[in-house]
Amino acid sequence: MNLGVNLSVVIITKNEAHCITQCLASVDFADEIVILDSGSTDGTIEIAKSMGARVFSSSDWPGFGLQKNRALGLARGKWVLSIDADEIVQPQLKSAILQAVGGGAGGDTVCYWIKRRSLYCGKVIRFGDWRNDRVLRLFLRGAACFSDDLVHERVICQGACQTLPGFLWHESVISTAEFEEKVLRYARLGAVKLRARGKGGALSAVLHGGWSFFRGYFLRGGFIDGWRGLVIAFQNARGTFLRYLWAARPADDTAEIA
Repeated sequence: MNLGVNLSVVIITKNEAHCITQCLASVDFADEIVILDSGSTDGTIEIAKSMGARVFSSSDWPGFGLQKNRALGLARGKWVLSIDADEIVQPQLKSAILQAVGGGAGGDTVCYWIKRRSLYCGKVIRFGDWRNDRVLRLFLRGAACFSDDLVHERVICQGACQTLPGFLWHESVISTAEFEEKVLRYARLGAVKLRARGKGGALSAVLHGGWSFFRGYFLRGGFIDGWRGLVIAFQNARGTFLRYLWAARPADDTAEIA
């Protein structure tokens, strides 16, 4: 039931105290903010509640896609904006979102693409594999859902889509150590997906990892972003290499990888 809620923001969290305040402040224009937390111990829940969010908890972790669908099921709004805890809605995008959910932007449009700029240690990255990024994040409730992927989930929309003006800033990396940890975590999850498709192996790891670095650093101009571009290209290649390498492990190793 809508209960007069036009726009819901949904966020999944775990130990996001370092970034959740900025995120929630950037979406204070929403009618409700729904947070589904999966075991935070760093004050994330307390911060979210103090900023007016409706906070729920889950005792298990089914993967990013299924968890976001759970959060979506808790929203009451006619429209839903899904963002991550390390993302910040910029002023121009805020205005565009309000226009869209107010009926003034798209006619029959039920889903909206949002352009995103990722930051590495406080600097916007404009080249490499992080360039020209856009994500499908704003949609009419009931017109879209998330894929059930363990990682790198996507919104599946049933209807017409448009792209909104403005940007979503993604505070993707705040330290090199955090980036390395994230690469390893995503590689483990990605390996499970590849294994299910019968892919993986040392040769595939070398070929895909090498191609990832060449594409990101040279073809897509990652070198223009200086040392940050080099680190991003290297870590992306490393994650790709490990994903394919780990996918070749015996099925009994799934629990260790996941």
